[in-house]
Amino acid sequence: MPNTEKAIKATYFSIIGNTLLALIKGITGYFGNSYAMIADAIESTTDIFASFLVLFGIKYSNRPADENHPYGHGRAEPLITFLVVGFLIISATIIAYESINNIGTPHELPKPFTLFVLGAIIIWKEISFQIVMKKSIETKSSSLKADAWHHRSDAITSVAAFIGISIALILGKGYESADDWAALLASVFILYNCYKIFRPALGEIMDEHLYHDLEADIKRISQTVNGVICIEKCFIRKAGMKYHVDLHVMVDGTISVKEGHDISHILKDTLREQLMELGHVLIHIEPNFESIER
Repeated sequence: MPNTEKAIKATYFSIIGNTLLALIKGITGYFGNSYAMIADAIESTTDIFASFLVLFGIKYSNRPADENHPYGHGRAEPLITFLVVGFLIISATIIAYESINNIGTPHELPKPFTLFVLGAIIIWKEISFQIVMKKSIETKSSSLKADAWHHRSDAITSVAAFIGISIALILGKGYESADDWAALLASVFILYNCYKIFRPALGEIMDEHLYHDLEADIKRISQTVNGVICIEKCFIRKAGMKYHVDLHVMVDGTISVKEGHDISHILKDTLREQLMELGHVLIHIEPNFESIER
């Protein structure tokens, strides 16, 4: 299955899951007197819109290259990731604001049944995180990775809610606000996850070299091509789900221009056959005269 199709299916999985969970959390929180669960529902609602953004970003970033975008549209994906982070920050801010307001407001203890609902939600969200994260690694999608971390942050807020409700129920009257403190703590975890999502996407936009394993694979494969002496330079930049590569390849300085040209084409074809994630591969031929001087 192509990477784009895998990523799109994973995003639809997130949208459907978040929609159902937002309804379950909202209803449970309302009837169970739990603001932590209502806060959880707010985050799941923002996750729905974030997942739609991810879906748009994946589809747009995989549009083919055109006259105005010769390298394709891959850079749209980290931009979408920034927007997804924005949604997370907004949800964390709303949760924190409402939690602080509710801490000082007298209210009833949460209902015990909310713990059973939360337990099921925590398990489901962690499974969702593992599924979507696996797909993000397979497809090399930064926005899908951000979507996966939405699931993990949702699981964290649910764990915090579970702890807060448990404290409130065990200690009883006077500890009703434990539920709200849990929601406030969850908002801090969400903001921390925002940084973890934002940093790699920023590196992608800035062409930061973070792909040492791929560089090693490129050099290893290049050495198998007849006529290649060594790789002098290897620059890699990511755009969407593809990696664009600039190579400086050392060849025998006494061969003809045509022979050097043929080696570069064979090398390019070999790399793209064995490393499907490569996009554009630009090869610059460098002559080596060391053998003659000796």
